[in-house]
Amino acid sequence: MGTPDVITRYQRSSAEQDFDALVACFTEDATVVDEGRTYHGRDEIRGWRDEVAAKYTFTSTVLDTKQTSDDTYAVTTQLRGDFPGGEATLTSVFTLIDGLISRLANA
Repeated sequence: MGTPDVITRYQRSSAEQDFDALVACFTEDATVVDEGRTYHGRDEIRGWRDEVAAKYTFTSTVLDTKQTSDDTYAVTTQLRGDFPGGEATLTSVFTLIDGLISRLANA
């Protein structure tokens, strides 16, 4: 089994900065954990992505995707941009429910 469609849509929407499409990848009550902060629900998730876009410009390249359980996937991505350090490897853990992202944790 390959990468679930919703994760591919999330990645494409992120790269294109289409945050309406990105937010539509999440359940209504989804949670995102990023840089030590937690965002609940689609409105806060939209605010998180708007904030990231306002602070940084970056590109991402998916290095690996692993299914870690029936509904959880770990995606390793190489980021390059104008953030501190300029380059980073990020592992995003996606938990899916009914074809949508219910939780995303970036480490």
